[in-house]
Amino acid sequence: MARKKFTRTIINNVLIEDLGSEGKSISRYDNKVIFSEFTAPGDLVDLEIYRSHKNYAEAKVTTFHSYAKERAIPFCEHFGICGGCKLQHIPYDLQLQHKQKQVVDALVRIGKLELPAVTPILGSAIQKGYRNKLDFSVSNKRWFTAKEIDTDASLHPNAIGFHIPGRFDKVLDIQHCHHQAEPSNAIRNGLRTFMLQQEYPFYDLKTNEGFLRGLTLRNTQQGEFMLIVQFGKDELEWIEKTCQFLVSSFAEINTLYYTINLKKNDSIYDLDLILYKGKGYIEEHMEALTFRISPKSFYQTNPSQAYELYKLTRSLAKLTGTETVYDLYTGTGTIANFVAHQAKKVVGIESVPMAIEDAKLNSSINNIHNTVFYAGDMKDIFTDAFIQENGRPDVIITDPPRVGMHNDVVDVLLRLATPRIVYVSCNPATQARDLQLLSTKYDIEQVQPVDMFPHTHHVECICVLKLR
Repeated sequence: MARKKFTRTIINNVLIEDLGSEGKSISRYDNKVIFSEFTAPGDLVDLEIYRSHKNYAEAKVTTFHSYAKERAIPFCEHFGICGGCKLQHIPYDLQLQHKQKQVVDALVRIGKLELPAVTPILGSAIQKGYRNKLDFSVSNKRWFTAKEIDTDASLHPNAIGFHIPGRFDKVLDIQHCHHQAEPSNAIRNGLRTFMLQQEYPFYDLKTNEGFLRGLTLRNTQQGEFMLIVQFGKDELEWIEKTCQFLVSSFAEINTLYYTINLKKNDSIYDLDLILYKGKGYIEEHMEALTFRISPKSFYQTNPSQAYELYKLTRSLAKLTGTETVYDLYTGTGTIANFVAHQAKKVVGIESVPMAIEDAKLNSSINNIHNTVFYAGDMKDIFTDAFIQENGRPDVIITDPPRVGMHNDVVDVLLRLATPRIVYVSCNPATQARDLQLLSTKYDIEQVQPVDMFPHTHHVECICVLKLR
């Protein structure tokens, strides 16, 4: 049976009512919720529905009749096309209000939880150039904007930038990204010009052929820069010439790695990286601590706001120096090492062995001797036998990935009945689910939202649980 063809529908004079999840705005029509992007509450628009479901529809704006009074002028030339920074058109104070509401809605509506008065969200003092890591894709099939198509200019088809949402094979050529400090843009734009001059082939994401494949830029607040270049072709002469261009043109590059990636995906974590220049790492400083960042290390992407997040976490843990602390999902041990001086012992668990090696190294270079780290799947390691071996915790800090905690981990927490749990989350929905399970024994003592990523829909939340 042939699939029924969907007819796109235009609806006129629709008032945008509110902001929803994932940076989408909410309006209503014909007893359905309509989600649209790049609109703000108070906008009056015409919408074209391109996807319809039973209770909601997805639409794009065809016409703006009037704009909301409280609107900001987007600062990025790529706004509305690039998939990032979707809330640029919303004033930052309103972004924060929305994110706080998002946290409360998740905890109350999803978790069915009783909350204390929620502490006002902690905004980021830095709202542009706050990222310390950017990954750029390369394609020989560039996404052309409507404006570019309308011009008579002869445009090359190559791009270094970000994938268009929903298109794995199309990359928007980014001229200026406001996410990262300079010389991030200068390096990317300079490399593009060099590639075009040399006539080296940009990567074809469909055929998996081409020379330049990807680019990762990492930096620190102290101004160190690390560059990781992915090549899709083992052409040593081209590689040498490209790397020499980069180091001779950009003295700010402290460390340069490259790798030859012949796989079907862009992940570098299973590849050998070749150090071309530098000491092989960059360093971030936080209070008296030094954190070494290697090319495959994880480090919080907004370092200045990460410091605020960690200070809050440490404060809310209420450590006196006598406690055994478990840091679940410890990553590279940043939180574990940050709180170690105020604890008797810190036990960190993380699934990625490489991250655990970084955690141990960061303890070593900071002369921290009261931490111990274990690598493995949390649900397999965090068991009654493990706790018997390492001691019962007085405080647990947990900072799981977006999917939240496995039910087996929650079950162990309930059996343990640790007096205090500090739950740091990057996904209020899964945090609400986990807290509902823990609510049989725990009350929520404090809720503290934190904005780590201005101009995006993402929000972090710290919830403090007290044993009933």
